[in-house]
This record gives sequence, structure tokens and C-alpha cells, in this order.
Amino acid sequence: MSRVVAIGDNRRLGGFALVGVSVVSAVGADAVRSAWETLPDDAGLVIFTPDAAEHLGTRLAERSHVVWVVLPE
Repeated sequence: MSRVVAIGDNRRLGGFALVGVSVVSAVGADAVRSAWETLPDDAGLVIFTPDAAEHLGTRLAERSHVVWVVLPE
């Protein structure tokens, strides 16, 4: 079974933990890159805050097996 992970500002993502999403609080480019690099192997869906996705840019294509989505502003 695949895991759902959310990466970004915990203020926007905290509620996702209530439904079983693994929330990784990451603010700033270095923290977001670190969270992406240490993503669990069983992650199938990653939810990003807009800032987090922006910090990764083209690196999102590095993991073609992971489906990702960016929350609206």
C-alpha cells in the first residue's frame, strides 16, 4: 500500500494528519529539499504547499513513480 505524504508549512497541512497523511513540516528551500530527498520509498502521493513545490521546481520530475499535487493558493 502506498503512503500519502504532505510537505510544506505545517499551518496549511496540519489537518491532513487527521486522515492519516504523513505531514512533513518544511519551510524554506533547504528543508523542502531535504524532505523530498528523504521521502519514504512507499510514498505514492505527495501533497505540496505552493511554496514547497516552488522550491523543488524541476526536481519534481526526479521521481516519476510519485504522483504529486500542489494545494491552491
